Amino acid sequence: MYLSKKTYVKNWDYMEPGERIEITVKKGENTFPGIDTSKITYIEEEVMYWRKANQVHNWFVENVQNGEDDCGNYYVSREQLEELLNVCKEVLANSKLVEGEIVNGERFEEGKWIPIKEEGKYIEDTSIAKELLPTSSGFFFGSQDYDQWYYEDIKDTVEVLEAELAKKSSANYYYHASW
Repeated sequence: MYLSKKTYVKNWDYMEPGERIEITVKKGENTFPGIDTSKITYIEEEVMYWRKANQVHNWFVENVQNGEDDCGNYYVSREQLEELLNVCKEVLANSKLVEGEIVNGERFEEGKWIPIKEEGKYIEDTSIAKELLPTSSGFFFGSQDYDQWYYEDIKDTVEVLEAELAKKSSANYYYHASW
């Protein structure tokens, strides 16, 4: 699961020297072969990578992808990122982690899958999390539990989105998931 941004950097003939963008692509000390930097139009950066954060993926599917979960590449507006940030903050503010037993995977034993349980933390009252940022099941989606891993994915999302949105970038954002 990736959030990326594309920034337009094309230089035009009419641009004054102070307006032009200088782009250098190197491998070690040498110019990287085969790339004509005068023809670079966009710079694409990875803003965030998630792994098995099915609650975040579900939010993108429902709020950006019109319900289509098809591994496509979808434009995400700044307003949508701000909405996701606010949802994540609301979930964190209403999610108290408490000590207890959590599930951390499964093992195959005597012809059936058995949960692997360990000490950890889970969200005591999941009502807000389930309402605003519900988990989702699916191929390679990981756990649907409201536990420390769910919480950490949301906390990481808040940290990255706050830093990114503070930049006031004119870039375009895109979400893509693949499995």
